[in-house]
Amino acid sequence: MSQAGKISYRELVLNGIFKENTIFKLALSLCPSIAVTNNVRNGVLMGAAVLFVQVMVNITISLMRNLIHPRIRLPIFMLVISGWVTVTDMTMAVFAPAAYKQMGLYIQLIVAFASILARAEMFASKNTFVPSMFDGIGMGAGFLLALTVISFFRELLGKGSLWGYQIINAKPLLILVLPAGGFFAVGLLMGFFNWISTKYEGRQ
Repeated sequence: MSQAGKISYRELVLNGIFKENTIFKLALSLCPSIAVTNNVRNGVLMGAAVLFVQVMVNITISLMRNLIHPRIRLPIFMLVISGWVTVTDMTMAVFAPAAYKQMGLYIQLIVAFASILARAEMFASKNTFVPSMFDGIGMGAGFLLALTVISFFRELLGKGSLWGYQIINAKPLLILVLPAGGFFAVGLLMGFFNWISTKYEGRQ
């Protein structure tokens, strides 16, 4: 029986956002959570790019699953991932050139994200189109949520602004927009997220 047969589509989405959140729960693909989250715009664009790639890779692998020989499945998965990352990279370069100049390298590094390859291997290759799509939406949305939350606090407290617009006139905590501040912010938010998750699960 496929994994999707045991849980609903709603649970697949919520699982990716909360129970198996790529950043806060699994601690995977942490590089962009520190490198591109010094402002909300970059965090949201990076999260949206990963969401798109995750969904399209899951869909593609699910449709091809019966055609892929088990012995060469990982190279095929990587080719599919690199194809969709190339589409995302070229699209962002055209429609968001300013942001792309700051984060272009990290868009290309999506190819190496363990979270995307893991879902292709663990879920999409074993399930049909619709469950795989919802799984991709959940995992991608979880990544987008994490990057948005991290970048929200880093830009607000580190620069006193949101999406480039000045919000706070007080002296900002400049360390939060530096790499060291990124590690600090991710660690604190990861701990808070897991504390909230534990409290919620304890009430069920």
